[in-house]
Amino acid sequence: MSSPRGKLWGGRFAEATDTLLEVYSASEHYDRRLYAQDIRGSQAHARMLGQAGVLSAEDVTAICAGLDAIRAEIEAGDFPWDPALEDVHMNIEARLTARIGDAGKRLHTGRSRNDQVATDIRLYLREAIDHLRAVLGGLRAGLIDLAEREAETIFPGYTHLQSAQPVTAGHHLLAWEAMLARDCERLGELRARVNRSPLGAAALAGTSYPVDREMTAKELGFDAVIDNSLDAVSDRDFAIEFCADASLLMMHFSRISEELVLWANPQFGMVRLPDAFCTGSSIMPQKKNPDVAELARGKTGRTYGALMALLTLMKGQPLAYNRDNQEDKEPLFDALDTTLATAKIMAAMLPQLAFVPEACRRAASQGYPTATELADYLVRRGVPFRDAHEQVGKTVALAVERGVDLAELSLDEIRRNAPKADEDVFAVLTLEGAVAARDHIGGCAPAQVRAAAGRARDRLAAENLEPTHG
Repeated sequence: MSSPRGKLWGGRFAEATDTLLEVYSASEHYDRRLYAQDIRGSQAHARMLGQAGVLSAEDVTAICAGLDAIRAEIEAGDFPWDPALEDVHMNIEARLTARIGDAGKRLHTGRSRNDQVATDIRLYLREAIDHLRAVLGGLRAGLIDLAEREAETIFPGYTHLQSAQPVTAGHHLLAWEAMLARDCERLGELRARVNRSPLGAAALAGTSYPVDREMTAKELGFDAVIDNSLDAVSDRDFAIEFCADASLLMMHFSRISEELVLWANPQFGMVRLPDAFCTGSSIMPQKKNPDVAELARGKTGRTYGALMALLTLMKGQPLAYNRDNQEDKEPLFDALDTTLATAKIMAAMLPQLAFVPEACRRAASQGYPTATELADYLVRRGVPFRDAHEQVGKTVALAVERGVDLAELSLDEIRRNAPKADEDVFAVLTLEGAVAARDHIGGCAPAQVRAAAGRARDRLAAENLEPTHG
């Protein structure tokens, strides 16, 4: 057991802390990643206390310089982390006191670890959101460029994973980009809720010192302070919301991955994945496995688990802070690390996809994908849609019986069930004709795909996804 006098909170205790508790409760091995935010928040707090007359100018100078030196130690790998000091906050404060003496002991005036850790996490998550959105912006730009290049590549459109109607590869890629655009939008909205300062709420009730919460909020780049001190220290909605947003993003990556696994399968052969993002088999020399896509599918469940862990963590907690909340960081960090790593590798891989036009066209031609075009053609010739639907269904059945495509039927065979068909019917039974006919906003006509890519590029530019620190 260690002496209670070694603890920064040990004055009230007569017995030493059991080593089992020290190990069980320590968090410095994972929350040390908050060191930069902890130091930045402490320096802002010290300067505010100096302006309020609570600390002397000499103490403020010593504290800020000492914290700069500690930052340099940590970044050089020379910092003596001590699990017995529990967490990142107490490790840094103890080191500061060892370096500068009594001034270090005055830093925590008017502050609690409760508002300190809430501030650190918000600062850390704000920067992480900026980084993630910037990576997603790069990925979206790559998809837009690829979509433009593949604007005319005939591609199968599916519903129920059955042949439906032909589209283009570019149109499909822009659907991916639209999914990721919503993810960026959600993360941007979350950032606004993250960017509010809990500093100054102290343990739960505020403090009797003349703190200036607006000053520290401004210095740390927060948009506002959190009004209620109880809520400021106990709220973890923002962490839960990040895990929810990350889960949606990973779900999108998983859907994209599932399509890549299918398309790259030799039975489809519609896309070639870059060799640099695939692996082989230890026993089957011919194999080229889509590992990135498979791993992304698997890691999606990991992110869902982080969301459920945080929801479960918070569901039974009374106000205000409870030690349960120490368990918020590992799921949050894991969700962030997993999502960011997946976004980075997708941003590197997806723009390098190589579509195989012949295979795409072959897949798009299967399953009578121009049947809807034939029905629309009959409607334009005066046949009510429901009647046209039935006539085309019977025509498809005939083609199935004959083992041919609709375009391979004779005009007489088509007229057997669709008497209003004429010689021009075969023009609408081509894949290019079916695609070109969807010439409206949101449609898959090549001209519309190029126009949509231009609009997507403009929206992306307007989002200004460069990382910021305020």
